[in-house]
Amino acid sequence: MSGVSNVENLSPQVLRQVWKEVTELAREPPEGIKVFLNEDDTSDVQATIEGPDGTPYIGGLFRMKLVLGKDFPACPPKAYFLTKIFHPNVSSTGEICVNVLKRDWKAELGIRHVLLTVKCLLIHPNPESALNEEAGRLLLEAYEDYAQHARLITEIHAMPAGPNGLSKLDQQAATADGPSAKKHAGDKDKKQMGKKKVDKKRALKRL
Repeated sequence: MSGVSNVENLSPQVLRQVWKEVTELAREPPEGIKVFLNEDDTSDVQATIEGPDGTPYIGGLFRMKLVLGKDFPACPPKAYFLTKIFHPNVSSTGEICVNVLKRDWKAELGIRHVLLTVKCLLIHPNPESALNEEAGRLLLEAYEDYAQHARLITEIHAMPAGPNGLSKLDQQAATADGPSAKKHAGDKDKKQMGKKKVDKKRALKRL
């Protein structure tokens, strides 16, 4: 993946159009997507995508980058995940393979369409054009194994760390074992005290 700026290769008109669209996306982002502005390099388009509900990626936050070539928008941008992900259509280097970035590309589609397509790819992987052969095979032959591996990689690499440095998973575990556990312990103590009072009353009645 190239980290070299393409500003010099793109025409001022294209750069203005890209900046306008990215600014609009930052102001009114699609659901589950956040776009970052880079005033020093308009061709550097980066975003985060939240792992969609009902997928092994739920809870994850995946950073991605679009690389705009000198022929953009006549030619599609290249898309990469910067966050490690286990997905049939994402290579080990993070390159994303999707039809809209190849034969289905049209100059008028724009960056919003690309970001939404990548998000949809997390929901509906396409094993027929797999860049990760293992993920593609598991998706077709053993979905539970695929989902388990994808969840594991998501938990390790894509779960946002909280203010205490814990991942969401660790925070949930801490919460489950923390205040709620104490609350249950308190309830248990109350029940025991109530039982003792009842036993005491019964004992007094016998006397």
